[in-house]
Amino acid sequence: MEWQKYLTSDNTILLGKPTIKGTRISVEHIIGLLAQGWTEQQILENYPRLTQESLQAVLSAPK
Repeated sequence: MEWQKYLTSDNTILLGKPTIKGTRISVEHIIGLLAQGWTEQQILENYPRLTQESLQAVLSAPK
């Protein structure tokens, strides 16, 4: 997967934290939700601007 198509880092958005392109949702936030036990389906239902591909990009990006 080409995670770069879905993730970005911009110093003017969330102090440069990696985010999902077109949103102000940080990669850190998504990982936190998963750590709390949220399923991918729950995240997609609660954040309708996200796609299955953007979630896969979060999980496949280098750490």
